[in-house]
Amino acid sequence: MKDILVVVDMQNDFVIGSLGTKEAKAILPRVVEKIEGFDGEIYFTRDTHEEDYLNTQEGKVLPVKHCIKGTEGWELHPEIQKYAKENIIDKVTFGSKELAEKIEEVHGKEKIDSITLVGLCTDICVISNALILKAFIPEVKIIVDENCCAGVSPESHERALESMKACQIFVE
Repeated sequence: MKDILVVVDMQNDFVIGSLGTKEAKAILPRVVEKIEGFDGEIYFTRDTHEEDYLNTQEGKVLPVKHCIKGTEGWELHPEIQKYAKENIIDKVTFGSKELAEKIEEVHGKEKIDSITLVGLCTDICVISNALILKAFIPEVKIIVDENCCAGVSPESHERALESMKACQIFVE
């Protein structure tokens, strides 16, 4: 049995850039500590947009350019990047089907005991990926480390945690 850690969108734009928050900055050392102490396989996701972001559905709803592929804001924060040598998945939407497919493939070869998610934003990409993983491999324990996640706001972070609990995702 193996454990997997998924580090969701710990990118410059979400920590210190155009969509950065004090809560995102506050979780950075805890996420680093989680990575350093994790005994298992680690995956990293990057929110990835093109220059035409403002013309997309997401861009019309959230008209703040961010995570444009190839920019500094798109890169993982340097404190995270030093650990991301492989298993980096660029995703063009909140949840990643590719991430779920890769982890499902691993599970088919070597049973996974748990998948823990950390990162940003609890109420958008963390919850989306947790639910997709739950749909792809429903018998694997999906965990969200609430102290290593931050939402768009503290209130939306809490609402997302409650929603995940209702969907049998373990919040620790």
